[in-house]
Amino acid sequence: MSSKSYGLLEGKKGIIFGPLDEKSIAWQIALAAYREGARFAISNVKVAFRLGTVEELAKLCGNAPLIACDASNSEDLEQTFEQLKNEYGKIDFIVHSIGMSPNVRKKRPYEDLNYDWYHKTLDVSAMSLHRMIAAALKKDVLNDGASIVALSYIGAQRIFSTYSDMSDAKALLESIARNFGARLGKRGIRVNTVSQSPTKTTAGTGIEGFDALYDFAEKISPLGNATAEDCADYVVTLLSDLTRKVTMQNLYHDGGFSSMGISDEIIELLYQKHKSENP
Repeated sequence: MSSKSYGLLEGKKGIIFGPLDEKSIAWQIALAAYREGARFAISNVKVAFRLGTVEELAKLCGNAPLIACDASNSEDLEQTFEQLKNEYGKIDFIVHSIGMSPNVRKKRPYEDLNYDWYHKTLDVSAMSLHRMIAAALKKDVLNDGASIVALSYIGAQRIFSTYSDMSDAKALLESIARNFGARLGKRGIRVNTVSQSPTKTTAGTGIEGFDALYDFAEKISPLGNATAEDCADYVVTLLSDLTRKVTMQNLYHDGGFSSMGISDEIIELLYQKHKSENP
């Protein structure tokens, strides 16, 4: 993460959903937003405040307000935005960095999903963005020209087998962003998703085969995998006025992975494997 501040978010106020610990992308986004001059609240479910180190993050961000909120509960979200409005007045940005899949955690194959868990995956990981924006509009908390950014993954477009029903959730998340982006454009409100590299977060490393996926992406990407800190710097630009004409986009922040077919490094590995198997 850059140590230099460009003042990109001076005078801006918002809320960041999803920080858990220092491995979280949302944690790094909060640090970067604070560095750039923003004031904001930090939100997660109550259990995350107990299990994570979110209070430490709040202190690092100028004693940012902590708001416990279940983003899959519309009433919780409305109360959150009401509290936020009382704290800051209208706000300029929302960051959605929330995702979970009980099916992935429990290693249920895609062909045999638990449908109650599947619904939970979609609700928490995608529908929460719809609920979030709808609640913000209902409470009239968004300034014209505000920016909303949600974190996604290329699994929304391409199949990574162990990503399972999270692929469906991310595809829905991106669709929700486009739908709201189209509807809010007249107010200058932008809605985008960022498709980040495999990142060694607490949630990411819980996916079976994550290390192999991470290494594969590292070898394919011309610039290598983007870190959580790199992602935070990129998200800050999307929250700033420099990107006021960017909306309804899924923006790849993945070191070039999404544009690659194969790399020389992977070809060399396959060639060496072929040689060893066919001496």
